[in-house]
Amino acid sequence: MPMFMPPQQAQQSTPQQQTTQQPQYSPQPQYPYMYPMIPPPPPPMSPEEELEMLEEYKRALEEELRDIQEELESVRARIEELRKLIEQQRGK
Repeated sequence: MPMFMPPQQAQQSTPQQQTTQQPQYSPQPQYPYMYPMIPPPPPPMSPEEELEMLEEYKRALEEELRDIQEELESVRARIEELRKLIEQQRGK
């Protein structure tokens, strides 16, 4: 009983087809390569605009600092609670 050979293997078995078959490549695109557009830098701020921006930034930083200080205090309090608890357990 003859075995079935896939068409690709059948083509490779004959020498004539190997020499006449050329690899096919897709042609290069016909349009020029475009670099991505980089937006221009923003125009310089006036001193008034810069002052307003910096004051707003300062307020945001101060608020963040208050939040961090509150968190730090709660961590310190918890550390103290745990130290007292450990001391009580050791004393028993």
